This record gives sequence, structure tokens and C-alpha cells, in this order.
Amino acid sequence: MDWYIKTFKELTNDELYDLMKLRVDVFVVEQECPYPELDSHDQQAIHYFLKIAGEMAANVRILPAGSKFNEASIGRVAVAEKFRGNGYGKELMRKAIDYTTTVLAEQQIKIQAQKYLKQFYSDLGFIQISDPYLDDDIPHIDMIWNNKP
Repeated sequence: MDWYIKTFKELTNDELYDLMKLRVDVFVVEQECPYPELDSHDQQAIHYFLKIAGEMAANVRILPAGSKFNEASIGRVAVAEKFRGNGYGKELMRKAIDYTTTVLAEQQIKIQAQKYLKQFYSDLGFIQISDPYLDDDIPHIDMIWNNKP
């Protein structure tokens, strides 16, 4: 099990392909949601991912404040189906939050969460800040994580 943190330019071709494949497998194929996966945010993102025996198991992207939102954000959280149920999603999110607050020195993190994952993100300290809305026909809510006193 190996954890990686890379900018877009640091990703190898194979890593980029594996990241995109996992996200398409989860969000487009599994969730039957055709949407523009390539949204021009990956180039400015930090990509945090887990490989197990050389296979992409989980990934997330971290966007700096002022890129997608005023706040820093974490998104495209995906765990490959065969690796689910092992706590990798929560571990990855904890690592992403830690990176965002320590390395990027951000005090707030905004996410657009699928509504059914509200408890998952609440357990990590995120608070719902919007009413539910449809994004690509999937119910979502905006949530924020604060490190402010």
C-alpha cells in the first residue's frame, strides 16, 4: 500500500490514466451519470492517491482557494469498488484535510457532496451549508470544514 501526493505535472502518463479511469468507472459508469469529467481543474489540483499492489485503489483532488471556490476544496473522491469497505475513503479524506490545512495552510475546505454521503463527511467534521440540489441529476449538498477558532 503506497500513498502519493502529486501535482498534475508530476503525474506520469500511467498515473493520470489510472486516476481518470477510476473516476470515470465510479462516477460515469457505476453511477450512470454522463458528465464532463475533464473539467479543466485537474491541472491546478494536487492529486492524492492510494495504490495497492500497483493498482489505483483510491484518489482525490485538492484545489487551492480561489480556483473552483473561494475556499480550498476537495473533490472527485473515489474508491475502486474492489477496495471499498476497508476505510480507505475516510483515511484518504483525513490525509487530504491534513495536507490542505498544513501544507496549503488553509482554514476552510468546501466540498460538493452527494447527499447520501452526508454522514460520511459529517464524521470528518464537515457541516452542511446548502439545501439539497441536483448536480447532473444526483442530489448534492455543499458542505464546509472549518479550522477557525
